[in-house]
Amino acid sequence: MAANKQLAATVRSGTGKGAARSIRRDNRVPGVIYGGGEAPQPISLDYKTLNTLIYAGHFLTTIFEIDLGDGKSERVIPRDYQLDVVRDTPLHVDFLRLKPGSSLRVDVPVHLKGADIAPGVKLGGSINLVVQTIELRVPADNIPESIDVDVSGMNIGDSLVISEVKLPEGCKPIIARDFTVATLVPPLKSDEPVAAAAAPAGKGAPAKAPAKPAAKK
Repeated sequence: MAANKQLAATVRSGTGKGAARSIRRDNRVPGVIYGGGEAPQPISLDYKTLNTLIYAGHFLTTIFEIDLGDGKSERVIPRDYQLDVVRDTPLHVDFLRLKPGSSLRVDVPVHLKGADIAPGVKLGGSINLVVQTIELRVPADNIPESIDVDVSGMNIGDSLVISEVKLPEGCKPIIARDFTVATLVPPLKSDEPVAAAAAPAGKGAPAKAPAKPAAKK
Protein backbone atom coordinates (compact mmCIF):
# COMPACT_ATOMS: atom_id res chain seq x y z
CA MET A 1 0.00 0.00 0.00
CA ALA A 2 1.24 3.48 -0.87
CA ALA A 3 2.05 6.07 1.81
CA ASN A 4 -0.78 8.19 3.12
CA LYS A 5 -1.62 11.11 0.84
CA GLN A 6 -1.74 14.61 2.25
CA LEU A 7 -4.93 16.61 1.81
CA ALA A 8 -5.67 20.11 3.10
CA ALA A 9 -9.13 20.99 4.42
CA THR A 10 -10.83 23.84 6.22
CA VAL A 11 -12.99 23.33 9.29
CA ARG A 12 -16.49 24.75 8.75
CA SER A 13 -19.16 25.59 11.27
CA GLY A 14 -22.26 25.92 9.10
CA THR A 15 -24.28 22.89 8.05
CA GLY A 16 -27.37 22.34 5.93
CA LYS A 17 -28.22 23.03 2.28
CA GLY A 18 -27.75 26.80 2.51
CA ALA A 19 -24.25 26.51 3.96
CA ALA A 20 -23.32 23.83 1.40
CA ARG A 21 -24.42 26.05 -1.51
CA SER A 22 -22.36 28.92 -0.11
CA ILE A 23 -19.27 26.69 0.10
CA ARG A 24 -19.71 25.51 -3.50
CA ARG A 25 -19.95 29.11 -4.71
CA ASP A 26 -16.44 29.56 -3.32
CA ASN A 27 -15.24 26.68 -5.53
CA ARG A 28 -14.98 24.32 -2.58
CA VAL A 29 -16.71 21.03 -1.71
CA PRO A 30 -18.40 20.38 1.65
CA GLY A 31 -17.55 17.19 3.50
CA VAL A 32 -17.59 15.55 6.91
CA ILE A 33 -15.23 13.40 8.97
CA TYR A 34 -17.01 10.91 11.24
CA GLY A 35 -16.42 7.78 13.32
CA GLY A 36 -13.67 6.81 15.72
CA GLY A 37 -15.80 7.56 18.77
CA GLU A 38 -15.70 11.31 18.12
CA ALA A 39 -18.27 13.86 16.98
CA PRO A 40 -18.63 14.47 13.23
CA GLN A 41 -16.40 17.28 11.94
CA PRO A 42 -17.74 19.34 8.99
CA ILE A 43 -15.01 20.42 6.57
CA SER A 44 -14.58 21.86 3.10
CA LEU A 45 -12.02 20.98 0.44
CA ASP A 46 -10.65 22.57 -2.71
CA TYR A 47 -12.87 21.58 -5.66
CA LYS A 48 -10.09 21.05 -8.24
CA THR A 49 -7.98 18.94 -5.88
CA LEU A 50 -10.89 16.70 -4.86
CA ASN A 51 -12.16 16.31 -8.43
CA THR A 52 -8.69 15.21 -9.58
CA LEU A 53 -8.36 12.69 -6.73
CA ILE A 54 -11.77 11.12 -7.42
CA TYR A 55 -11.15 10.63 -11.14
CA ALA A 56 -7.55 9.43 -10.65
CA GLY A 57 -8.92 6.09 -9.39
CA HIS A 58 -8.67 4.14 -6.10
CA PHE A 59 -10.17 7.09 -4.24
CA LEU A 60 -12.29 4.94 -1.90
CA THR A 61 -9.32 2.72 -0.95
CA THR A 62 -6.78 5.51 -0.38
CA ILE A 63 -5.81 6.66 3.11
CA PHE A 64 -5.44 10.43 3.52
CA GLU A 65 -3.85 12.55 6.21
CA ILE A 66 -6.14 15.59 6.28
CA ASP A 67 -4.54 18.80 7.53
CA LEU A 68 -7.18 20.79 9.42
CA GLY A 69 -4.89 23.66 10.37
CA ASP A 70 -3.65 24.79 13.80
CA GLY A 71 -1.47 21.69 13.96
CA LYS A 72 -4.44 19.30 13.88
CA SER A 73 -4.78 16.45 11.39
CA GLU A 74 -6.99 13.39 10.90
CA ARG A 75 -6.08 10.03 9.35
CA VAL A 76 -9.08 9.06 7.22
CA ILE A 77 -10.38 7.04 4.31
CA PRO A 78 -13.17 8.20 1.95
CA ARG A 79 -16.39 6.22 2.47
CA ASP A 80 -18.73 7.91 -0.01
CA TYR A 81 -19.06 10.90 -2.31
CA GLN A 82 -21.89 12.56 -4.18
CA LEU A 83 -21.62 13.76 -7.79
CA ASP A 84 -23.75 16.24 -9.69
CA VAL A 85 -26.17 14.18 -11.83
CA VAL A 86 -25.56 16.37 -14.89
CA ARG A 87 -21.92 17.49 -14.71
CA ASP A 88 -20.46 14.56 -12.70
CA THR A 89 -18.63 16.99 -10.45
CA PRO A 90 -18.23 16.40 -6.68
CA LEU A 91 -20.91 17.85 -4.42
CA HIS A 92 -20.08 16.22 -1.07
CA VAL A 93 -17.66 13.70 0.43
CA ASP A 94 -17.67 11.60 3.63
CA PHE A 95 -14.48 10.49 5.38
CA LEU A 96 -14.11 7.83 8.09
CA ARG A 97 -11.60 8.37 10.90
CA LEU A 98 -8.99 5.63 11.19
CA LYS A 99 -7.75 4.82 14.66
CA PRO A 100 -4.70 2.58 15.36
CA GLY A 101 -5.64 -1.09 15.25
CA SER A 102 -8.99 -0.48 13.59
CA SER A 103 -10.37 -2.40 10.60
CA LEU A 104 -12.99 -1.63 7.99
CA ARG A 105 -14.94 -3.08 5.08
CA VAL A 106 -13.85 -2.13 1.57
CA ASP A 107 -14.62 -3.28 -1.98
CA VAL A 108 -11.31 -4.16 -3.60
CA PRO A 109 -11.07 -4.54 -7.42
CA VAL A 110 -9.96 -7.88 -8.90
CA HIS A 111 -7.08 -8.03 -11.39
CA LEU A 112 -6.38 -11.17 -13.44
CA LYS A 113 -2.83 -12.47 -13.87
CA GLY A 114 -1.62 -15.07 -16.36
CA ALA A 115 -4.76 -15.15 -18.51
CA ASP A 116 -2.71 -15.13 -21.73
CA ILE A 117 -0.82 -18.32 -20.81
CA ALA A 118 -3.70 -20.33 -19.32
CA PRO A 119 -3.96 -23.75 -21.09
CA GLY A 120 -7.70 -23.32 -21.63
CA VAL A 121 -7.22 -19.93 -23.26
CA LYS A 122 -4.66 -21.41 -25.65
CA LEU A 123 -7.33 -23.95 -26.66
CA GLY A 124 -9.73 -21.14 -27.58
CA GLY A 125 -11.52 -20.70 -24.26
CA SER A 126 -11.92 -17.42 -22.41
CA ILE A 127 -11.75 -16.22 -18.82
CA ASN A 128 -15.06 -15.17 -17.28
CA LEU A 129 -14.50 -12.85 -14.32
CA VAL A 130 -17.52 -13.57 -12.11
CA VAL A 131 -16.86 -10.77 -9.59
CA GLN A 132 -15.29 -7.42 -10.44
CA THR A 133 -14.65 -6.53 -6.79
CA ILE A 134 -14.37 -8.47 -3.52
CA GLU A 135 -15.68 -7.04 -0.26
CA LEU A 136 -13.06 -7.55 2.43
CA ARG A 137 -12.51 -6.80 6.10
CA VAL A 138 -9.05 -5.22 6.12
CA PRO A 139 -6.70 -3.59 8.65
CA ALA A 140 -6.87 0.19 8.45
CA ASP A 141 -3.10 0.31 7.93
CA ASN A 142 -3.01 -2.35 5.21
CA ILE A 143 -5.71 -1.59 2.63
CA PRO A 144 -4.90 -3.30 -0.70
CA GLU A 145 -5.44 -1.34 -3.91
CA SER A 146 -6.36 -4.54 -5.77
CA ILE A 147 -6.48 -8.33 -5.50
CA ASP A 148 -4.31 -10.22 -8.02
CA VAL A 149 -5.96 -13.48 -9.12
CA ASP A 150 -3.65 -15.98 -10.85
CA VAL A 151 -5.52 -17.89 -13.59
CA SER A 152 -2.42 -19.14 -15.45
CA GLY A 153 -3.12 -22.81 -14.63
CA MET A 154 -6.80 -22.91 -15.59
CA ASN A 155 -8.21 -25.29 -18.20
CA ILE A 156 -11.56 -25.22 -19.99
CA GLY A 157 -14.32 -25.90 -17.47
CA ASP A 158 -12.23 -24.90 -14.43
CA SER A 159 -13.53 -22.56 -11.71
CA LEU A 160 -11.51 -20.55 -9.22
CA VAL A 161 -13.09 -19.93 -5.80
CA ILE A 162 -12.15 -17.34 -3.18
CA SER A 163 -10.44 -19.91 -0.92
CA GLU A 164 -7.92 -20.49 -3.73
CA VAL A 165 -7.05 -16.79 -3.99
CA LYS A 166 -4.09 -15.51 -1.97
CA LEU A 167 -5.27 -12.46 -0.03
CA PRO A 168 -3.02 -9.85 1.62
CA GLU A 169 -2.15 -10.47 5.26
CA GLY A 170 -4.97 -9.62 7.65
CA CYS A 171 -7.64 -9.42 4.91
CA LYS A 172 -10.72 -11.65 5.03
CA PRO A 173 -13.77 -11.89 2.73
CA ILE A 174 -17.03 -10.57 4.18
CA ILE A 175 -19.02 -13.36 2.50
CA ALA A 176 -18.57 -16.62 4.43
CA ARG A 177 -19.32 -19.05 1.59
CA ASP A 178 -16.65 -20.16 -0.89
CA PHE A 179 -17.89 -18.13 -3.86
CA THR A 180 -16.60 -18.33 -7.44
CA VAL A 181 -14.23 -15.61 -8.60
CA ALA A 182 -13.49 -16.72 -12.18
CA THR A 183 -14.27 -19.51 -14.64
CA LEU A 184 -12.74 -20.60 -17.93
CA VAL A 185 -15.46 -21.18 -20.49
CA PRO A 186 -15.15 -23.14 -23.78
CA PRO A 187 -15.07 -21.36 -27.14
CA LEU A 188 -18.41 -20.30 -28.57
CA LYS A 189 -19.83 -22.51 -31.31
CA SER A 190 -20.98 -20.74 -34.45
CA ASP A 191 -24.74 -21.03 -35.08
CA GLU A 192 -24.46 -19.73 -38.64
CA PRO A 193 -25.51 -22.28 -41.35
CA VAL A 194 -22.99 -23.19 -44.01
CA ALA A 195 -23.56 -20.97 -47.05
CA ALA A 196 -25.28 -22.81 -49.95
CA ALA A 197 -23.56 -23.01 -53.32
CA ALA A 198 -24.67 -20.28 -55.70
CA ALA A 199 -27.38 -21.37 -58.16
CA PRO A 200 -26.47 -21.22 -61.85
CA ALA A 201 -27.52 -18.11 -63.68
CA GLY A 202 -30.54 -18.27 -65.99
CA LYS A 203 -33.77 -20.24 -65.73
CA GLY A 204 -34.49 -21.49 -62.23
CA ALA A 205 -32.10 -19.13 -60.52
CA PRO A 206 -33.74 -17.46 -57.47
CA ALA A 207 -34.38 -13.78 -57.75
CA LYS A 208 -32.31 -11.54 -55.50
CA ALA A 209 -34.36 -10.16 -52.61
CA PRO A 210 -34.73 -6.39 -52.66
CA ALA A 211 -32.75 -4.53 -50.01
CA LYS A 212 -34.77 -3.50 -46.95
CA PRO A 213 -35.27 0.23 -46.54
CA ALA A 214 -33.30 1.77 -43.71
CA ALA A 215 -35.26 2.17 -40.49
CA LYS A 216 -36.34 5.69 -39.73
CA LYS A 217 -34.69 7.14 -36.65
